[in-house]
Amino acid sequence: MKTLPALLAGALLSFALFSTERVSAAPDTPIHFGAIGWESGALTTEVLRLIVEHGYGYPTDTLPGSTVSMEVALARNDLQVIAEEWAGRSPAWVKAEQAGQVFALGDTVKNAEEGWWVPAYVVKGDPATGKAALAPDLRSVEDLKRYPQLFKDPENPSKGRFLNSPSGWTSETVNSQKLKAYGLDELYSNVRTGSGAALDAEVTSAIKLRQPVLFYYWSPTPLIGRYDLVRLQEPPYDASAWATLTDARNPAPRGSQSLPAKLSIGVSKAFREQYPDLVAMFEKVDLPIDLLNKTLASMSSSRQPARNAAQAFLKANPQVWKAWLPAEQAAKVEAAL
Repeated sequence: MKTLPALLAGALLSFALFSTERVSAAPDTPIHFGAIGWESGALTTEVLRLIVEHGYGYPTDTLPGSTVSMEVALARNDLQVIAEEWAGRSPAWVKAEQAGQVFALGDTVKNAEEGWWVPAYVVKGDPATGKAALAPDLRSVEDLKRYPQLFKDPENPSKGRFLNSPSGWTSETVNSQKLKAYGLDELYSNVRTGSGAALDAEVTSAIKLRQPVLFYYWSPTPLIGRYDLVRLQEPPYDASAWATLTDARNPAPRGSQSLPAKLSIGVSKAFREQYPDLVAMFEKVDLPIDLLNKTLASMSSSRQPARNAAQAFLKANPQVWKAWLPAEQAAKVEAAL
């Protein structure tokens, strides 16, 4: 029979070994990613989750929320990762970043953009039907003052119809303020779609019927790559004017092109400190925009879930994502696929 000191020594050794295993093993608590509602964000989220899970062995999950609520959750470390963060656009993000609570990693998609668009056939005519241009001199947001009846709102025929982002998106606030700044709020109904998918469906339906439609949109998206569109000109970007557009309470917003797009991976302070290996990988993420738009178009047309589309993307494009990872982690991801 073992003596008490021996039993204690054995127990302590077992505890030490157990503790060492727990430190070196993947944590039980998953890394919480924001469940982004638009297609490019959803795809990027699943691409990163697959790499984190298979390459690094960390469990992950997703938590839903609006753009702003996810940024607030990130600052509190209730979320750890927002895979597509248009950093610097919302007051919530700016405040948290200045406080050192959140960080924008990398420059994940070059040449991204956002703005107000109309189908090209509205401005240039429609070769497919032989119809002449409906608004040949429509070039800028200022020109929209002459065309509310062209974009007539069926629910309020005295006004035009502008398709805005869903409520809860930072861009919805910006677009609502832009309508005021450009003197269009009395001429156009501000229609908030229920989701990114609903906005896509409304625009796509109008284009298929060759109807005039005025809408906010952004790239990377399948829609931008699928159709011939014209982006309306806005005043050059001005930082002080932009601040009035991101503040829904500002009574006198001033017009400005949106803040130049820089897409990054948003992470919490705690995540940045706890996962230096993932931080190093996130800083290298680079998704070529043409390839991304093509992937998104395929994902949309086939109604493929983002997780399945991400798996297909990783299988088809190892030359893209292997550049982000050390060889050992890249081999693990490839084996899992």
